[in-house]
Amino acid sequence: MHNETHETHETTAAASGTRIDIDHDLCVGAGQCALVAPSVFTQDDDGFSEVIPGREDGAGDPMVREAVRACPVSAITVTEAAV
Repeated sequence: MHNETHETHETTAAASGTRIDIDHDLCVGAGQCALVAPSVFTQDDDGFSEVIPGREDGAGDPMVREAVRACPVSAITVTEAAV
């Protein structure tokens, strides 16, 4: 099971100001994010969601927001820095 102490995987991309957060305490490994936006999300060896290294800013993929909506437990958030 993937329930350690509260663990939020937080990645930040300074250039774009976009940040994708995956709350691993909530993630159940449904894989919807990886199905919807495979250029940004993958699953680790235990089946839980991860952001692909180098894609922390969403890589311009228009499906990132849809992947957030597709998560059945709302484990993924995307925030934009205020300009």
